[in-house]
Amino acid sequence: MRSLVGVPCIGIGVRVVPEVAPSMLLLRGRMFRRNFRVCASSSPATESIRVRFAPSPTGNLHVGGARTALFNYLFARSKGGKFVLRIEDTDLERSTRESEDALLRDLSWLGLDWDEGPGVGGNYGPYRQSERNALYKQYADKLLQTGHVYRCFCSNLELEKMKEIAKLKQLPPVYTGKWASATDAQVQEELAKRTPYTYRFRVPKEGSLKIEDLIRGEVSWNFDTLGDFVIMRSNGQPVYNFCVTVDDATMAISHVIRAEEHLPNTLRQALIYEALGFPMPKFAHVSLILAPDRSKLSKRHGATSVGQFKEMGFLPQAIVNYLALLGWGDGTENEFYTIDQLVDKFTIERVNKSGAIFDSAKLRWMNGQHLRSLPLEKLTKIVGERWKSTGVLTESGGSFVEEAVQLLKDGIDLVTDADKALATMLSYPLHATLASPECKPVLEDKLSEVAASLIAAYDGGDLCSALEEGHTGLQKWVKSFGKSLKRKGKSLFMPLRVLLTGKLHGPDMGAGLLLVYKAGNCGVLAPQSGFVTLDERFKMLREVEWESLLYKDNPILMPIPIPIIEE
Repeated sequence: MRSLVGVPCIGIGVRVVPEVAPSMLLLRGRMFRRNFRVCASSSPATESIRVRFAPSPTGNLHVGGARTALFNYLFARSKGGKFVLRIEDTDLERSTRESEDALLRDLSWLGLDWDEGPGVGGNYGPYRQSERNALYKQYADKLLQTGHVYRCFCSNLELEKMKEIAKLKQLPPVYTGKWASATDAQVQEELAKRTPYTYRFRVPKEGSLKIEDLIRGEVSWNFDTLGDFVIMRSNGQPVYNFCVTVDDATMAISHVIRAEEHLPNTLRQALIYEALGFPMPKFAHVSLILAPDRSKLSKRHGATSVGQFKEMGFLPQAIVNYLALLGWGDGTENEFYTIDQLVDKFTIERVNKSGAIFDSAKLRWMNGQHLRSLPLEKLTKIVGERWKSTGVLTESGGSFVEEAVQLLKDGIDLVTDADKALATMLSYPLHATLASPECKPVLEDKLSEVAASLIAAYDGGDLCSALEEGHTGLQKWVKSFGKSLKRKGKSLFMPLRVLLTGKLHGPDMGAGLLLVYKAGNCGVLAPQSGFVTLDERFKMLREVEWESLLYKDNPILMPIPIPIIEE
């Protein structure tokens, strides 16, 4: 039994345990008996915590990737460690700098600032895999020299035939090891012919790997499920599992917190760690984010990328809060956290190993909570800029914007909701409201008589004088108006709401009416805002045919006009 040493790294050591039935390994031209079991064992924490998020720049940042980044960030910050960003861009055909830039923007927008990585630097760079090829070649050659890997000259056709034969025999499609025991002369002959070759890692024929996953507990694999695998392609490009292992080891990564879909990669990576003499980090494999139908969350379920949610009007703090709760909780019923509170509460032990359901409605609700918790000044700035950018207002600030945000904020869950909220307030859908079944009781409560008195009050200037005085003046006028009609409560306020706003529901009627009055005088509304002024509203009121509305469902009951007989 031995513990490996190498680049400083906290976590899981690798023990090589001899077993009874030996297998043969060609090592530096000599035959050695080798069959072992690799076990992961906890070792005392002696070095600093270092975690990494390593996305591939082949598309947008998915919410699953964002949650993985968040868990790494929270773990590092809660432990006083380092959060490293590494770009895994070895897929030369699909990786683009545009995607990388978008990833960096999304992470920055979420507030997940990295301690080392692109744009920041650090002592373990470069932080793009495409810039680390010399390092991969160095370690691949080391493995070749020590006999842990060998050159494989098999063509693609030969490899396909191996797969077909294995399939016919109902065996795993693993490499048969044709070149594993080739002589130096056979290898030199192929090299002289310049036959393309890959580097294949020698996998023990018997034995097992066992790790203690920080989320899933004990996980094990048998070596006989894995054939000798490629670590360097024939074009000189390293394979993913080899890159990741070399990078994590040489960057002194102490804990690898990643998605559960990477769990099968652990076997290959552990073998490479052992062969290079590097201690393994501790692993924590996070569950997948699932759609409501419990399938893997994908584009067919709607928005799935951070960039999309940003465009839809979500706040970064709401996204962070919601993603943290997908598979983690602090044991309380609290659901509302700032990122600082998450850092304080987060522990990897409380991450759930079962899949988490992504609920768009819950995310929207949470965003509304965060939005309304913002200081009013900040909320006004965000919403005001939104209204100006969409062309509704000509100015993003001022008293009208401040009062509008104060009035409408309770009905806004997303920043983009502010557009509809303002448009609704400025509109006057009187005819549609009067024709609706819900308005029938109001209509039958002598709404036409209230309308006639209201028109008289407007024409006489009483209503405008009250609006000019503000909230207090309007309150006095409403009370006096109700007294003159012998109405109060719902019998007074519902008819006034319908007649003045054109709607049955909405925010505080008095505040809304004052804002409509101000909108007609402040000059900040753009022509395309759809604003209906008070003058236009009362013009529409004068044109309403009350009797046809009242008796539209029962035209037989409509009063018959009495003809006037002229003498």
